[in-house]
Amino acid sequence: MHRPRTSALAAVGTAALLALTACGGGDAELSGADEPLRVGASPVPHAEILNFIDQELAEDAGLDLEVVEFTDYVQPNVALDDGSLDANYFQTVPYLEEQEADAGYDFTALEPVHIEPLGLYSATLTDVADLPDGATVAIPNDPTNAARALRLLEANDLLTLADTGDAAPTALDIEDNPKNLEIQEVEAAQLPRSLADVDAAVINGNYAIDADLNPAEDALVLEEAEGNPNANLVVVRSGDEDDERIQQLEELLHSDEVKQFIEDTYSGAVIPAF
Repeated sequence: MHRPRTSALAAVGTAALLALTACGGGDAELSGADEPLRVGASPVPHAEILNFIDQELAEDAGLDLEVVEFTDYVQPNVALDDGSLDANYFQTVPYLEEQEADAGYDFTALEPVHIEPLGLYSATLTDVADLPDGATVAIPNDPTNAARALRLLEANDLLTLADTGDAAPTALDIEDNPKNLEIQEVEAAQLPRSLADVDAAVINGNYAIDADLNPAEDALVLEEAEGNPNANLVVVRSGDEDDERIQQLEELLHSDEVKQFIEDTYSGAVIPAF
């Protein structure tokens, strides 16, 4: 066992990230084979899973891994695009597709690793049926996770959404709102803190766990895992997916050891997707 090499970047600006590398956006390349594979990740559970691999599995596989932690959902893709990272592990395919459309990234998503069910939490309520008329409900402010949050509320009969086809629904698509809920959009990482100011909040699994919430026990309602398209996975720049070190990481992420680690560590709050 060796000490994990982990660094942290908390929503830093692009200029600071550029200082990490001599690569520019269009010229970004995978780090050399004799250098650590730099993977950006959210602290929980992504970085914890990668650190388990680094400590327990990577050395025997001949993989030199460096984990770079990010506390937001924007900079890991910026850093991957500009070459500061070789891969990132924090996002879902729907979120990736949204980011590619907005920023023009040319990325490739690899195989699903785990699911973090989105949950509705409250600091004052213990049953979703007790949500009062006119309650304020905070949801993530990025389009992908906002749509997930609205669908979770709809699945639990708190509101009805218009049929938007393939387009992600927004709060403007609420057709029926029997409890007159006031939907408030908040940056995803700030949702746990918002619990002090709202009646309830729909929180991403990683941020819930990081705030010492247990999705399996504390959520008033929780996304279904079966058939859930929002599995988290590793993303690389297109063309890098066949690199030997990326393939080594993928093999380790989908190993029996990692599956057991996820099941033992998160007790249903994080679910293996393989």
